[in-house]
Amino acid sequence: MELGELFYIADARLNLEERVLWAAGRYQKKYGQQPTLCMLHPSLLKAGQKHLGRLRLEAKKSVLPNYLWIGVPADAKIKPLVR
Repeated sequence: MELGELFYIADARLNLEERVLWAAGRYQKKYGQQPTLCMLHPSLLKAGQKHLGRLRLEAKKSVLPNYLWIGVPADAKIKPLVR
């Protein structure tokens, strides 16, 4: 990912969908574009889960538990306007 934002979400009451949708909403509000990629620790994904709505979910051991790295992939044709 070339442009993204790292979110720390420690609230254990939120499930994965709630965490990802909250972070995606924050990203869209800040950058004016829907994110399309969310990288997260493998322990957060259910077996075979690869998408959540329009977001592609990727398991990365380099992303710590309770963190979400969300944005657009490096090969995306449209980049968000950074303010």
